[in-house]
Amino acid sequence: MDEQTACHELQAYSITHGDPAFIHQHVVDAWTLQHADEHTKPIAITFALVGLYLHCERGYTGKQVQRVHMLMARRKQTWPTFALPCKRGTMTVQDVMKHPPGPARDQAIEAWCASVWAAYCHCRESVLRLLGEHRIG
Repeated sequence: MDEQTACHELQAYSITHGDPAFIHQHVVDAWTLQHADEHTKPIAITFALVGLYLHCERGYTGKQVQRVHMLMARRKQTWPTFALPCKRGTMTVQDVMKHPPGPARDQAIEAWCASVWAAYCHCRESVLRLLGEHRIG
């Protein structure tokens, strides 16, 4: 299965998951960071970094991450730019889709998020500073 097809299938799985934690948010954040380039809007990268930090390090659900994004979006600002790492994690969306739907796939999503967040560890202090500026955390 090619990467784009795997992405669409995983998004369909996660958006219809039915879990009130809203795992779809984590899928969006991991995908965004793994595929960001010079054309990706700074707000997209910033929100994905915030989302993965809050999820991977603080245990936030997708719904909680969405609330933080909404709080941050209320304040007009120029969003920071971040250095994009060459390696974007040890897992891909295709690796996630090798797992059957249900707990195994959900665990693979968690592992994917952790691998992408680890690739962006150099951004951690900037994310913390930004959350502090927004009085979040």
